[in-house]
Amino acid sequence: MSSPHDTSSPEGEGPPTQTIIEAIADHEGVDVTEIEPPEYDPLYTVVNPTALDALFRTPARVPGRAAGSRVTFEYEGYRVVVYGDGSVDVIDPSSSDESFTRPIEE
Repeated sequence: MSSPHDTSSPEGEGPPTQTIIEAIADHEGVDVTEIEPPEYDPLYTVVNPTALDALFRTPARVPGRAAGSRVTFEYEGYRVVVYGDGSVDVIDPSSSDESFTRPIEE
C-alpha cells in the first residue's frame, strides 16, 4: 500500500459488505473486528447487508444487470458506492484523498 489512505487491493476480496468493513477498518487503522458496536453502528442500520451482497454477488455479467448500476449510501461518515462492475468506493469527505477503492469477488 502506498499510503495509509490507499486501501486498494487485488480482486477477490469478498462480498460488498465485507469489503466495505475492511476498507473502513484499513482507513481508520483498526482491526476489522473493531468495526462493531458501540464504537461503530452496525452496517444494517443503513443498508440491508443480505440484499446488498445478493444484488452484487455476480457483477454486471448477469443478464439484465447494467454495468453502470450502483448503490450509494452513507455509513459512519463515509460515502459508500457499490458498482455493478464489482468495485466498491469508500469516500472519506474529511480526507484530502478522494476515495479508496476495493474490488469485490466476482
